[in-house]
Amino acid sequence: MAHPSPAGAPVRRLTVLYDGGCPLCVHLRQWLGKQRQLVPLDLVPAGSREARQRFPGLDHAGTLTEITVVGDGGQVYRGTSAWIVCLWALAEHRPKAHWLTTPAGRPLARATVLAAAKYRSVTARPCGSPDGACGLPDPAGGSPG
Repeated sequence: MAHPSPAGAPVRRLTVLYDGGCPLCVHLRQWLGKQRQLVPLDLVPAGSREARQRFPGLDHAGTLTEITVVGDGGQVYRGTSAWIVCLWALAEHRPKAHWLTTPAGRPLARATVLAAAKYRSVTARPCGSPDGACGLPDPAGGSPG
């Protein structure tokens, strides 16, 4: 699912880097925060000062385009694996996370991530736009702001 931790050390904490300018990402961040966690989740906006300070060697531009989760042992999970490890950290969803890693479950996990990415692409202006900001579409139909 990701890079193994040194000497097989267990994951004791995860940092979820989410897009703070994406309505779906913010909703999922709030949902994750309300769940009973078997492994504590730190929820940090991707590309933020805090993210850059915590993980100076990480590709922060990449974290703005793809969900990234970092384990306390240096493990880095991206995309589908990141979604699965988030579920794995939650008491009520760990069994589903294990199933999603199987040959039967992995296609469903991938399809879910692709659907979320498509939704995100129509609801949030990509980070790295010419003005350097991430933004949401104007509900009145104007340009994103």
